[in-house]
Amino acid sequence: MNRVITIERSADTSERLDAARFREMMRDRGTLVVNLMSSPGSGKTSLLESTAKRLQGRYGMAVLVGDIATDRDAQRLAPWMPAIQLTTGGACHLPRSLVQQGWERLDTQPLDFLFIENVGNLVCPSSHDLGEHLRVVILATTEGDDKPAKYPKAFRTSQALVISKLDLLPYVPFSVDAATRDAREIRPDLDLFPLSALRDEGVDRWCDYLTRTRERLLAPDSPPSDR
Repeated sequence: MNRVITIERSADTSERLDAARFREMMRDRGTLVVNLMSSPGSGKTSLLESTAKRLQGRYGMAVLVGDIATDRDAQRLAPWMPAIQLTTGGACHLPRSLVQQGWERLDTQPLDFLFIENVGNLVCPSSHDLGEHLRVVILATTEGDDKPAKYPKAFRTSQALVISKLDLLPYVPFSVDAATRDAREIRPDLDLFPLSALRDEGVDRWCDYLTRTRERLLAPDSPPSDR
């Protein structure tokens, strides 16, 4: 008599395993994968433009751009590095499967950095591992300094915090100290980068951080990647 045994495996578990495999594959290729999360309009694309200007010619870069609709951000970034548009059609975050499709559309040229510009949202993206080595949350001064306390998971699951649009500090009620304090109460080891991409302030320090993080990732004695 034949018996059928059904083994159930959650989609969430499968995605986590897939993300871990992707992370290790990219490490073996020498590519640091950076996932940028933020609210809409925080300055992710401007930060990537400034970053690309600093690193081009020395490092190979590409970006996967997530949006609900349009390819406008991908068009902005295309002059600086290969840019693949990932359109979710309404979903509030990038799924791992869409990131994989975008990666497969890139040329096979070696990459030192693969940036993922996630959909503008501080809630949904924080729950999804895309196979990144570094997760960065961006908080603009125009959003208010209470966002770390209101959206703690986005900050708890990130390794770095970029506070953007410092040039607007004289005109908005935002305290860098208050935002930093709340963020580090959630994650004490969060690396902090206040900057203004528009005025080109603080971008060098941010780029140095990216290159150092990649060097640590590729070090022979580096432990297995585990975001």
